[in-house]
Amino acid sequence: MPSRSRARPRAVLTRDVAPGVHRLAHAAVNLYLVEEGDAVTVVDAGLPAVWRYLEQALQALGRGPGDVRALVLTHAHFDHIGVGRRMQREWGVPVLGHPLEQHLAAHPYDYAHEDPRLLYPLTHPAGLPILATMAVAGALTVPPIGELHPIAPGDVLDVPGSPVVVFSPGHTYGHCALHLPDRDAVLVGDALVTLDPYNARTGPRIVAGAATADSALALASLEAIAATEARVVLPGHGDPWRTGARRAVDAARAAGRPD
Repeated sequence: MPSRSRARPRAVLTRDVAPGVHRLAHAAVNLYLVEEGDAVTVVDAGLPAVWRYLEQALQALGRGPGDVRALVLTHAHFDHIGVGRRMQREWGVPVLGHPLEQHLAAHPYDYAHEDPRLLYPLTHPAGLPILATMAVAGALTVPPIGELHPIAPGDVLDVPGSPVVVFSPGHTYGHCALHLPDRDAVLVGDALVTLDPYNARTGPRIVAGAATADSALALASLEAIAATEARVVLPGHGDPWRTGARRAVDAARAAGRPD
């Protein structure tokens, strides 16, 4: 789905990155559509400018807003809740997330981080083009989300795809991955990424301290991701990893805490 303007980031829908799971990549941020029967769960909500591409993606899948049963957040950073409030208000879609993400959902820029946010682009200029693309997509004007329907570790959510909640704190304190056992896939949000938007580094890793609350906790939480034994790892940033969660975790541990 090409953009109509060179100033706007391009969006790409990739179908069946796992069975019945589709990736919508826009402005270096991924959201996912999980189909089951005639219904859809959206996992994470990108940035504000993804709205029309989300509508187009649903149409390409033969779906519409009325088929979306829920938005599930892996966490509530601004680049994962971008169209969440709009989905709530215009589509009547419930938004699910861990209770520890409630404050962040309501205050998208008030998040814990280890390293200074403003100085990081100066010390890691490779990430500047990615961050600029995110800004064009609305990263500076993300509306808050009010009520989150709570999820808890180990829950099997009553939404299309029946994802299992995998508590994986560190990037944020309420971060949760979503395991789809019958699809042999795990949607890991930013617990583990294959592209770090802050420094442009690729391959499995945790996210830079400019956006991570507790890197030591994030690295420790990777064991919960490995324990899923999922073949396909679907991150919030970067391409899918298809050679197993345990190998992805081993690579992220080897990469360690970003400098």
